[in-house]
Amino acid sequence: MNDAIDRRRFVMGSSALIGGVLLTNDRASLAEERSLTEKRLILLGINALARAPEMSYFADGHRGAAMISAHLMCVDNDLDDAAAARIVQLFDLNWAPSKLCKPFPEIDPVVDATEQVGKALAEGNGVLREVGHDAIFAMHAIKAFRMMPETATPERVDGVCRLLRAIKPWRDVQPDDSVDPPPFTDEAAASKFILKEASDAIDRFKGFGQGFAGHMLTFGQSLVELAAMGDVEWAESCRTAFRKYVTVTRTGPQPGDRKIKDHQFSKLRPDDTEYWRKRGDRTLGIGHVFKYPHAYYDLLARAKDPELAKEFDNKAWQLF
Repeated sequence: MNDAIDRRRFVMGSSALIGGVLLTNDRASLAEERSLTEKRLILLGINALARAPEMSYFADGHRGAAMISAHLMCVDNDLDDAAAARIVQLFDLNWAPSKLCKPFPEIDPVVDATEQVGKALAEGNGVLREVGHDAIFAMHAIKAFRMMPETATPERVDGVCRLLRAIKPWRDVQPDDSVDPPPFTDEAAASKFILKEASDAIDRFKGFGQGFAGHMLTFGQSLVELAAMGDVEWAESCRTAFRKYVTVTRTGPQPGDRKIKDHQFSKLRPDDTEYWRKRGDRTLGIGHVFKYPHAYYDLLARAKDPELAKEFDNKAWQLF
């Protein structure tokens, strides 16, 4: 999976390609200027992650991770040009022009960027922090720095580490002894475990939104991905926190939890072009629309379990 992004050039340079989002000929030059050249969303995403602690750290951290997730989702799943063009347009309409994504000074990168991020993550020391977003943000940053080493400048690395340290403890319960995920290095077994827990959480949290199920996917996938990149120590440093999160989701809704209207049924999925065509221009929220499906498809590919995939797809409309 580490080399998946290199299997297909993610280049969106022609007005014909962008024509899928109804750009006219007199805007072709603007489309060319705004087009997604290889790894553009990675650059915007790492800028956002690094700047998030200066702004709304939690929401803006989501936005940064979402841009990186969107790039990976498009490339790893070979989304067609029309779907990719619409996704690019959504970012250009919403976050790309904002202060959050502004460039940083391009100076010499530091040589230990990923080590700094990994150590900042490990400082969590088993505490469950805001639904595992320290691990989620750390994985995306490490992925970005490895994909684009030139972005690992001191200011960006410092910003990401400050972001991780800003994540607060949340429902830091004692993990149940029965919660024993496979080693994150066993990507098939670990992915099946995560998908099954997320599937159960969809059923358990009906009427309360699907944040618990969605973050089971993103938290769990971040640890599997860290291990797959060779960062086993950092992945396993989050094992206790992840066990705590599984314990929380198995317990189900608590008194005072906010009720949220369930999604309406749809046959469309995020790997369908029509799914993105039908999304409104201002429906990105804080980015779960990209992070959840990226984690979902990545885990399905690793799990290689057709029966589990079918079971989850039958209810996936509730999540997406």
